[in-house]
Amino acid sequence: MNDEATSPVRNRLDLVTETRRQRVFAENVLNVLVNVVVLNLFVEFSAAVIIDSFWISLLTAVLLTAMIGLLSKVEARVHHFFFETHSWRVAGVISIWLVLFGGKFVMLEIVNIVFGDRVELGHLLEVILIVVAMMVAFQLMKWVYDRLGVGDDSTESTSG
Repeated sequence: MNDEATSPVRNRLDLVTETRRQRVFAENVLNVLVNVVVLNLFVEFSAAVIIDSFWISLLTAVLLTAMIGLLSKVEARVHHFFFETHSWRVAGVISIWLVLFGGKFVMLEIVNIVFGDRVELGHLLEVILIVVAMMVAFQLMKWVYDRLGVGDDSTESTSG
């Protein structure tokens, strides 16, 4: 009879706490790894996306992860300024759209400057699809991770 609730391994793991720095680190590592997978799937299945090597795809994933993070922060600040500070909804929508749409051109140019001919992310459509796929894949992984944390003994009901 193996009672999970009284297992010494389970009791030791219950004492482990996660700091904010550990969570940020884990999320960033997960994000980069997910982005490497997404990039390499695009390389595999899209003739427009070309990356010379796995090493370059890893560096590209790190760069894109950082740029997506910065773009998200800029978008959040623009949103706060136009919607929460001034209630300028039309200007806010246009500004956010410009940040998100224009950000893709900036990302393309930065990748081109950093990697030159070693990385070709395709045209605007491919870049948009890559970024959306990266964001969706990361959110999916985060959702799975969070769901795995739900269901400890204090929240599970046991029926006879």
